[in-house]
Amino acid sequence: MKLAVVGGGSTYTPELVDGFARLQGTLPVTELVLADPAGGRLELVGGLARRMLARAGHPAAVTTTGDLDAAVADADAVLLQLRVGGQAARERDETWPLECGCVGQETTGAGGLAKALRTVPVVLDIAERVRRANPGAWIVDFTNPVGIVTRALLNEGHRAVGLCNVAIGLQRKFAALLEVEPGRVHLDHVGLNHLTWEFGVRLGGPDGRDVLPGLLARHGAAIAADLRLPEPLLHRLGAVPSYYLRYFYAHDEVVAEMRERPPRAAEVAAMERELLEMYADPALDTKPELLAGRGGAYYSEAAVALAAALLGDGRGGADGGGRGGTGGGVQVVNVRNDGTLPFLPDDAVVEVPAAVSPAGAEPLPVPQLNPLHTGLISAVTAYEHLALDAALRGGRDRVFAALLAHPLIGQYSLAEKLTDRLLAHNREYLAWA
Repeated sequence: MKLAVVGGGSTYTPELVDGFARLQGTLPVTELVLADPAGGRLELVGGLARRMLARAGHPAAVTTTGDLDAAVADADAVLLQLRVGGQAARERDETWPLECGCVGQETTGAGGLAKALRTVPVVLDIAERVRRANPGAWIVDFTNPVGIVTRALLNEGHRAVGLCNVAIGLQRKFAALLEVEPGRVHLDHVGLNHLTWEFGVRLGGPDGRDVLPGLLARHGAAIAADLRLPEPLLHRLGAVPSYYLRYFYAHDEVVAEMRERPPRAAEVAAMERELLEMYADPALDTKPELLAGRGGAYYSEAAVALAAALLGDGRGGADGGGRGGTGGGVQVVNVRNDGTLPFLPDDAVVEVPAAVSPAGAEPLPVPQLNPLHTGLISAVTAYEHLALDAALRGGRDRVFAALLAHPLIGQYSLAEKLTDRLLAHNREYLAWA
């Protein structure tokens, strides 16, 4: 089994390799290709990957290359984890929206739109090259904004599934609070990428007993503190929101905090420099503890589970944060809506539990939502539609329309200012600008 990782020079990659090493019985990889144009860091990451697999007695060969076509040739699955523009572009995304009083974040609001505009054309080019090399290969997208990127891929007919680590992270936290094995915890996880709620926490199966009310009663304060939201809000919602909902529920508070500290990208860039120094040590053969601060917790478990289910292993469900049982191939993924949320268009991409198999990801039924949630989901879906249109066809007016539609913006004067700043900071990445 050959897997290719596009963006393989990322400091994230050892997290992924750690999952391959620990879970080799679940996903029998024989060849791992790390593709990245940044040759220097790619060789550091590739060297560590070889040492990690050797330590685990894993037989897979690790190849590094800057040749994308060679990387994806004959690949059974291609994982996308690229960042167009690197941390420098991310730092700009986190900075210029604040000048207008808006959240500066790489996946939400105006910064998220900038990232989508830079990323979608690149990903679609990669996907076309994958399709030419091997039409049967699966594409697993971990590249943000996952919902918009996955929608672009699916609209072009690619065999693609989007993946995020929010669900599996919450699954692990709930399991720890409940003092049970993670595989026993199944989530009613519903929404869009980076806009989701846990409407149920079930033990033992998709139809298991919902323990969310008791979980909130006993541990509501701890859960709320982790989300940095007031506990009464969780009880009013009757659900546990993802931490990305804080950008909506406490927008002005978040903006004030962001203005008081350096951008997250600056912190991550410093961490990456330190990590790469560690990766250069020929004695290092495990992922460093510092990597946990980089983000992407449990990405490896989720990615291994998803790839195993897509490639026919069938054992990919229990640790994926989904609602299936052990071996059910059920995992929370980003997938075409097709009526799952009846108030959204079929071609929207939703983040829900799905039955995953070599045939693809089939969404499972989800709880009925009330207007408190459907209103925000609908508004962000409309923004994502306009964002994708802008990414595919370009034009200042399309950028403006997407920003005006976003529920965190919504004022024409603000959308005008943000449009000007977005274009000024991204012209080198936008062929039409």
